Amino acid sequence: MKTMKFYNAMKVKLWMAGLLAFSMTINSCEQFDLEEDPTQALLAVVPYNNIAELELAVNGIYGQLRSAAWMTTFYVNGWSGDDITTHRASNKADFREYDQRNVVQSNGRTATNWRGVYSMILAANTVLTNLEGVELTEKGAQDVFTGETYFLRGLMFYQMARVHGRIPLPLSIEVDPEIGLASQVEVYQQIESDMLRAESLLPTSTNVGASRPNAGSARAILARLYLDWAGFPVKDAGKYAEAAASAKQVMDNAGAHGFALVDDMASLYTIAGRFNSESLFTIAYCTPCGLANRKHGKLGLPSGAPTNGWQETFAEIRFFEDFPEGPRKDATYHVAMPLAADGSIISDASTTPVDSLPWTEFKDQQNPVFRKIVGPFEEGTWQGFQSDRNDYFMRYAEILLIYAEASGEAGSAGADAWAALNAVRTRAGLPDVSAADGTIQDLAFQERKWELAGEYLRWNDLVRKEQVEAALGGTARDPRVSIGTVFDGDGNGTPTPLTAPSNPILGGLSTSNYFAPLPEGEVARLPNLGN
Repeated sequence: MKTMKFYNAMKVKLWMAGLLAFSMTINSCEQFDLEEDPTQALLAVVPYNNIAELELAVNGIYGQLRSAAWMTTFYVNGWSGDDITTHRASNKADFREYDQRNVVQSNGRTATNWRGVYSMILAANTVLTNLEGVELTEKGAQDVFTGETYFLRGLMFYQMARVHGRIPLPLSIEVDPEIGLASQVEVYQQIESDMLRAESLLPTSTNVGASRPNAGSARAILARLYLDWAGFPVKDAGKYAEAAASAKQVMDNAGAHGFALVDDMASLYTIAGRFNSESLFTIAYCTPCGLANRKHGKLGLPSGAPTNGWQETFAEIRFFEDFPEGPRKDATYHVAMPLAADGSIISDASTTPVDSLPWTEFKDQQNPVFRKIVGPFEEGTWQGFQSDRNDYFMRYAEILLIYAEASGEAGSAGADAWAALNAVRTRAGLPDVSAADGTIQDLAFQERKWELAGEYLRWNDLVRKEQVEAALGGTARDPRVSIGTVFDGDGNGTPTPLTAPSNPILGGLSTSNYFAPLPEGEVARLPNLGN
């Protein structure tokens, strides 16, 4: 039977919105080369003649990644967790479906995410096809670009697997129209294969923040993959040892890779600190270059004066209330908005606030806001939709916590595993823990809850540990002590206890509803995806 282009993309332009030739120095200087040659960048089997052609094509994959990831659609699955919620009305229906675990096949964000990610996968397949049998004179550079291609393809298969579970695995430009869903183990094996190949080809280090991945970036993703593999749905407990070993390998070579915890967690969520040693792989943005990030600023603020926010990404109240006090909570949330004498939000660090607007007095919807999303008010990111903020696909803090948890599950936790866990707690302003406080795996899992809050990762942890019912069922998400405000038509407010989440659960919380359905349009075009 004749093959077809996946989701009918006859010509996906690799050059579209390409993030090209990014370089990063220790002094935070960025250089973007945005020259494009579309005649060389279509999906076609044309072996590369020189390294410039290969570089153009691989840079095009990064462009596809930035195009897929620049809006919160890329992380829509994150709204399923107990840390993030969205507006109870307005135009956030697609996010609410995830928030309420009631995702339907027609969800527009799911479809957009699918198209963007598989577009990138097809771009990677094109590069690998065009490299078959080719050995360029610049063999070292060819290896690096090839390694980046395997890394990016594996990363996108992984992105889809965490949303949908079983997915198709197209490995060439042309895809059989009878393609079906790979088993969960086959999906994990393909991601593992791509990451191992990437690790073998990538350099030991790249730039600060690793916007071009290095060998440690690939090994870190493997550590996360093995942790998932050990949990639901495969539940291969032997993978805990592999997760621990992979995390330890990253830790042992952190200096060579350029990885380390930053001293001040709050600095991670600033423009000035967007390239840092803690990021194991960074999706980089540049507003002046036309490559802006649109997941921060106004999107994390409520509507109405004084913010006029876009009310897309809020913090869950119960999660916020349970969060341990200290510098990590301060780095994660804004509990109030600093106001100047005229009632406006202060956006100048030299201005002394005369008042504040606590989140419990927001009009429209009362939810805490994420500092991780909004940014520091004095920075001014909150005033717009677009920014230069980067995405940290994975942070070094997560590697430390993977090592602690996986070592505990594998029965191999020693002093170094406890030290890894306590390094994260020390930065958070919390005391060290030991075996007297519980098992290291349970303590590390709990620590992930706080450390990674608002980073679109919590749902995946709940799934692999089968903790969805415990986190979302019954009154688990209900606020305990908070007071909201109900406003009448004249704007007069009455303090009222908040006794239920803004978006109550509508769907099931059993394992049968852990993964989102595939987009209906893709199933219609490739019917075996529905089997």
